[in-house]
Amino acid sequence: MLKRVTVPGLFPPPVYSHASVVEAGTRLAFLAGSVPLDVQGRIVGVGDPVRQAEQVIVNLGEQLRAVGSDFAHVLSTDVYVVSGEPEVLSAVWDVVKASGLSAGPHSSTLLGVACLGYPGQLVEITATAAVPEEREAGEGL
Repeated sequence: MLKRVTVPGLFPPPVYSHASVVEAGTRLAFLAGSVPLDVQGRIVGVGDPVRQAEQVIVNLGEQLRAVGSDFAHVLSTDVYVVSGEPEVLSAVWDVVKASGLSAGPHSSTLLGVACLGYPGQLVEITATAAVPEEREAGEGL
């Protein structure tokens, strides 16, 4: 169903794979960007990219559960951080690593950007995940 590929001819990535391959017939979930909002729509962790990353991971977990998937079945992510400083991007990536998202490991791109959609938003993660067959008939579908 799912094969994660680290290409021998390329520099080995630290905690992600170069590619993920899904066999035909597998259900996929393409998730909208997970953002650092609480259930009332307020930004969590104003001015703190690490705290925002933690909230984004919590919200991403909710999105995955709603479609019958989980962190272990994430195929790829794009991690957006409002910063041009490698230390800030690295601190956000540490949150991603600690979350279990890199357990696959999945394919990922980490980007420093100028701004995101909500005022004060510093972090956003988009994801694509496989939905395991045994969960297809589960909640949220």
